[in-house]
Amino acid sequence: MTRTFIALEQDESLQRYLGEIIHHMTQDLPGPRWVDPAGIHLTLAFLGELNDQQLAEATRAAELSARSIPSFEYRLSHPGIFGSPRQPRVIWIGVEEPAGNLQLLHHQLNLELAQRGFEIDTRPFAPHLTLARIKAPLRPEEQQRLQRLLAVQDRQPRSPLVRVRHLSVMKSELMRAGARYTSLRDVPLGLDKD
Repeated sequence: MTRTFIALEQDESLQRYLGEIIHHMTQDLPGPRWVDPAGIHLTLAFLGELNDQQLAEATRAAELSARSIPSFEYRLSHPGIFGSPRQPRVIWIGVEEPAGNLQLLHHQLNLELAQRGFEIDTRPFAPHLTLARIKAPLRPEEQQRLQRLLAVQDRQPRSPLVRVRHLSVMKSELMRAGARYTSLRDVPLGLDKD
């Protein structure tokens, strides 16, 4: 069985940019479990534990969905949280892609996966990159520091543009030191000629 998800991986310039954001935020808020920038990816579908046949079907769904979407660019927007301001669970940074290709890719992928019997997340797609996970409730002073960080980060310099050329079928292995991610298959987007 392979713990599988389909995602967009980040290039080195974006990993450096995310590393700087995380480093800055960690100074004021050391409590959350901050993510290693090298492992940050934009998840389009989490599929869970798959056998070999299911993995082949998921890979085929990724291939077919990628064919109709041209290469596109996105940039990071502002940070935010999942959960209430008093008990946030995740600190994330949003993604801006005005042309709509990211939403279309997500939609096409869900269609292909559903046709192959995979369970699809029906919540609205909110593209983001996870920066930290918060296990224990924050103390009031930590909540205030987080709100200040979110407000300051909203005025940070714009991120580098990210060119999306392929979709990755990823394997996730849970280790003591954290998750390790491996690309099992990179599927080129349809109209990308570079």
